[in-house]
Amino acid sequence: MSAITGDDGRKRCHWGAAPPDYREYHDTEWGKPVHGQRAMFERLCLESFQSGLSWLTILRKRPAFRVAFADFEPRRVAEFDEHDRQRLLADRGIVRNRAKIDAVVGNARAVLELERPLDELLWSFAPEPGARTRPGTSAEVPANTPESSAMSARLRGHGFRFVGPTTCYALMQATGMVDDHVAECWLAG
Repeated sequence: MSAITGDDGRKRCHWGAAPPDYREYHDTEWGKPVHGQRAMFERLCLESFQSGLSWLTILRKRPAFRVAFADFEPRRVAEFDEHDRQRLLADRGIVRNRAKIDAVVGNARAVLELERPLDELLWSFAPEPGARTRPGTSAEVPANTPESSAMSARLRGHGFRFVGPTTCYALMQATGMVDDHVAECWLAG
C-alpha cells in the first residue's frame, strides 16, 4: 500500500492516516532522530512491550507507562523490587505482562552495566544516510535488516531481553535511525 490522503489533504504512510493518535505520532515523532539515554531507553521498552500487540495500544498507554516506570529513567527502574513488580502487574493503565515487566527492569540494569551510553550503542547500528532506497509502498518496508539483527545480538549479549531483530528494527524506525516513510508521504525527504 502506498500513501493515503488524509482529510487535511496531506498524503501519509497508510498506517499514519487514521486514527488521530497514529496521525499525530506519524507526523511528529516516527522517523525523527531521538537521542539521549532516557529517551532511547523509553523507546526500547515501549517497542518491547509492543511485541505481539498493536502499536496503537502502546501509544495510547504511553502516559501510564511513563508514570509506572519512573519516566523510564534507567537508574530508577533498575532499583525496582518485588513490591514494584506487584504494583506494575496490578496497573491497568499498562500492559500487565510479567515477562515484559521483568525484562524492562532487567534491561534497565543492563543499561547501567554498558561501557558506553545506550544511545551511542544503539545508533552505532544505524545504516549510513542514503544507504537504503526509500520504500515506494509499505510492502517494501522490511520487518528486520542485517543492522537490526546485529543490534539484537549485541543487546542480548549484554543481557537485554525482548529485543529481537524485528523489535530492534521497529526501534530504528521510531527513533530515526532509518526513514521508512513511503515515497509519496509528505514527510518523505
